[in-house]
Amino acid sequence: MIKANDPALLSWVDVPKHSDFPIQNLPFGIFKTKYLSPVAGVAIGHYVLDLVYLYENGFFDGLGLPPGVFNQKYLNDFMALGRKKTREVRERISELLRHDHDELRDNVGARELALIPMDEIQMLLPVRVPNYTDFYSSEEHAFNVGSMFRDPKNALLPNWKHLPVGYHGRASSIVVSGTHLHRPKGQIKLADSEIPVFCPSQKLDFELEVAFLTCRETKLGASVTTQDAEENIFGLVLFNDWSARDIQQWEYVPLGPFLGKNFGSTMSPWIVTLDALEPFRVKGPEQFPQVLPYLVTEGNRNFDIQLEVFLQPEKGEETNISRSNTKYLYWNVNQQLAHHTVNGCNIQVGDVYASGTISGPSPGSFGSLLELSWNGQRPLHLIDGSERRFIEDGDTIIFRAHAERQGVRIGFGECRGKILPAL
Repeated sequence: MIKANDPALLSWVDVPKHSDFPIQNLPFGIFKTKYLSPVAGVAIGHYVLDLVYLYENGFFDGLGLPPGVFNQKYLNDFMALGRKKTREVRERISELLRHDHDELRDNVGARELALIPMDEIQMLLPVRVPNYTDFYSSEEHAFNVGSMFRDPKNALLPNWKHLPVGYHGRASSIVVSGTHLHRPKGQIKLADSEIPVFCPSQKLDFELEVAFLTCRETKLGASVTTQDAEENIFGLVLFNDWSARDIQQWEYVPLGPFLGKNFGSTMSPWIVTLDALEPFRVKGPEQFPQVLPYLVTEGNRNFDIQLEVFLQPEKGEETNISRSNTKYLYWNVNQQLAHHTVNGCNIQVGDVYASGTISGPSPGSFGSLLELSWNGQRPLHLIDGSERRFIEDGDTIIFRAHAERQGVRIGFGECRGKILPAL
């Protein structure tokens, strides 16, 4: 077992019982304050640990870290050190925060400077994103969409169970949680019209996803195997792949998503490491027919992460509209990365690979409004008495997620975004 994952560990930092960020988590992110430029930090309870301060004051001496690795606008250079080195850093941070370790605990001056309350910081996008790929890895979601727009008997396209379907999205429009987005405009083909119209989307939607971030670069022509995939993955984030369904429906044939997707995607600010998620591995769905040899994986390669979606109207109360789980994903991260690179496509540090919408087997576990309202036919009822078929101006969509086992809760924080009127 990884030492930092020990469920018996306690911290001298006050961590509320249901916090997303106990000592067993220690996710990495980038933050700033009134007095600090963007720097790297780690979440613990209601605080952020300033990694630049720790580095500059000798707390990481002996780890062989390059100068300035934490004093950056993004985590890319730190992630590029590789899983072995970043694991050492996480283990050292865990040691410093342990209740029975006095090195930082009893150094009052250092402790007060290194620990910053979360209400005094602003979280930023954690990585510089060179490339972004979105997969389509939930069988339940693919079946629902196929049933809606084709035929339940032919809901899944012939290739779906043979390969992880994906498309290349727009890296430049990935934003950090809390960023407002304007309703997108584009061409829409109305049912009673022979020609399209140009207008704001009337069917704006969210997509409940997680994404993994890569921490290695490969050469063009090289490929990553399912066995080696996780050594190339730093961690996971929550991800909202906002979707304008009406724009998408008109444009996606023959080349796939474009304007219906690229106006914005929202990422949670804290990267939960694969190491922290190690205790929550589970077996994924049975794959039939048998996948080709390059997609074969062994052991538990899915994660038991509980996902929740909330919709909050302007000046209104949150309503929980969906509960799902990453364990439902048909294609795991190892298979996604192996398939992505099997043709020789190179990867880069900070690349984002989103799972695609994660839907479960029951209506309450669907990961999009398209499914929850069945393309607007079954409106959702909110706490304030209003209804939703799709997202309205002023609505905020919030994702929350955590894994829990043996009394340890590993959370992701929030992935939040508000929709403003079209410009």
